Amino acid sequence: MRKILLAGMAIAMMATPAFAQTYKFVIVPKAMNNPFFDVARDGCLKRAKELGNVECIYKGPVEHEPATQAQIIQDFITQKVDGLAISVADVAAMTKSIEAATAAGIPVITFDADAPGSKRIAYIGTNNKDFGLALGKQLLQLKPEGGKYAVVSGGPGAKNLAERVDGVREALKGSKWVEVAGSPTFCNDDPALAVQQMADLRTATPDLGAIVPVGGWPMFAPEGYKAFVNKNKKDIDAGKLTLVVADTLKMQLELLRDGYSNALTGQRPFEMGEKAMDTLLAIKKGQKVPEVIYTGLDLVTKDNVAQLLK
Repeated sequence: MRKILLAGMAIAMMATPAFAQTYKFVIVPKAMNNPFFDVARDGCLKRAKELGNVECIYKGPVEHEPATQAQIIQDFITQKVDGLAISVADVAAMTKSIEAATAAGIPVITFDADAPGSKRIAYIGTNNKDFGLALGKQLLQLKPEGGKYAVVSGGPGAKNLAERVDGVREALKGSKWVEVAGSPTFCNDDPALAVQQMADLRTATPDLGAIVPVGGWPMFAPEGYKAFVNKNKKDIDAGKLTLVVADTLKMQLELLRDGYSNALTGQRPFEMGEKAMDTLLAIKKGQKVPEVIYTGLDLVTKDNVAQLLK
């Protein structure tokens, strides 16, 4: 009787979903104080819950610190997690971290910011050159007569941001737009610093005709950003200063609706988080995945902002 009971328990245990393989996948942002990555986290958590056998772990540096990001990844390698999705803050540093994870048998993909020369298996995110081109084309459409412009970027070691800057320049090449000295500035993903850099650029070049942040950083400090816009409202309303900003988080859409920018070009971070979980799970199952998965762009002006806010 005891043998029959034990055998029955064993069969029941094998049939219970709780004993199925559960994978721990980590999404590592450049900085956790950047609300862009909160949206990617939300996509990751939603998809992990839907999949059932996946746990989404979200952890990165509080601020943009490549060395801290590398240490966090090393800690996860030691913990022997099942997969890593990294937004690469610094290509050189992360290439070494990705190599270490791969050597430990942990598959690595990148999202948002890539390290294409590394041993990462796939990249999920925006075509960043196209992103920059879209930002530049939006500026050209809004103000074809040209003028002086400046770019605000994030970390100098981030390949995705360099590609965006190149895209802006390519879109404006041959036009009447001229980039000022000292552009791009690098805010290291610090929203308050991004706002300050916009003010400094305007002070250094009083006839500056446009500012193009290639990330949403200044708008992520909404009160400081609004103060900057209000100070320059007369020139903005007169078309003397144009603001074309990257990303389309809810707070940014609201700022555009309320007249605090001329246009936004948006990525799709929620989808990046979702696809990161799908891709890492496919890799663990031995399936072949595309090396590059683009998630698309959204172009927003006052004409369609209400639609995106629904």
